[in-house]
Amino acid sequence: MASNDDFYGTLGVSRNASQEEIQQAYRKLARQYHPDVNKDPSAEDRFKDVSEAYSVLSDPETRRRYDAFGPEFRQVPEDVDPETWARARAGAGRGGGRTRAGAGAGFGGWGGPEGSRFSTGFGDEIDLEDLLGGLFGGRGGRAGRGWGPVPGADQELELELSVEEAYRGGKRTIAFEGRGGPRTIEVTIPPGVTDGQRIRVAGQGGEGSEGASPGDLYLIVRIAPHPRYRVEGRDVYVDLPLAPWEAALGATVPLDTPGGETKVKVPPGTSSGRRLRLRGRGLPNPRGQPGDLFAEVKIMVPPRLSPEERRLFEELAATSDFDPRKPS
Repeated sequence: MASNDDFYGTLGVSRNASQEEIQQAYRKLARQYHPDVNKDPSAEDRFKDVSEAYSVLSDPETRRRYDAFGPEFRQVPEDVDPETWARARAGAGRGGGRTRAGAGAGFGGWGGPEGSRFSTGFGDEIDLEDLLGGLFGGRGGRAGRGWGPVPGADQELELELSVEEAYRGGKRTIAFEGRGGPRTIEVTIPPGVTDGQRIRVAGQGGEGSEGASPGDLYLIVRIAPHPRYRVEGRDVYVDLPLAPWEAALGATVPLDTPGGETKVKVPPGTSSGRRLRLRGRGLPNPRGQPGDLFAEVKIMVPPRLSPEERRLFEELAATSDFDPRKPS
């Protein structure tokens, strides 16, 4: 039994927590206290409490009985009404001792110096050693309580991807230190993963004990810095270099994106710093709206002018009354 007999408190969830919240709480605590990853002497006991609490609250029927009967729910026969049980326990408490079968409608232990047999008061007899011994996977039994098979711990591993890899997804070979030493596995990266996203690889975490299922491996995506692209969530930002005449007159120019080359229409009179939005050309989203791509204009001038280019620029300077330093 969990040390405080409060399985909800052990997992740190409310009594009306959803099954998903219970599972999330268990996974977090199991990763923290699993003996494979936490060498603190007290971690194993804490892990056992967490595992027991989860085993009860993760099963809807077992949770219902725990809610109805409290920590003693395993001692209560299936056909006992919760109100009858509460009244019987209250009566036994007032009587100051255990009730023998046939002495009334109460519940209690009888027979043997340790009171190992239990009477419901309705003619049924239950061996508490057998009843409680099975709680821990059959280990120990009357010789002492064991904890039975323990599921393997979940593991986490950072996975660095380029922007292009995050965009298109695909196969990736991962080498890591797993159960039994170095391991290599091939995983599938879904298209459109974002920085910080967790990819679950079932059954590739820590090894379980006594035949219990292994834990899962979680790949934490990290998008590597890119010389051209900047990623914010699913939106991608990229510089769009333009010649002065393209910015002034307008143009349709090519632009490389993580998904391949596309064309960008530049409106006439575009200045440096303007962002041109390409809807849906950011990182894809299998479950919803994809990100956008923002092309940020940078007007570039020739580093060296030919004689004709110089003449034309000088003619433009003499003809134009445009002053970029005056407010528009």
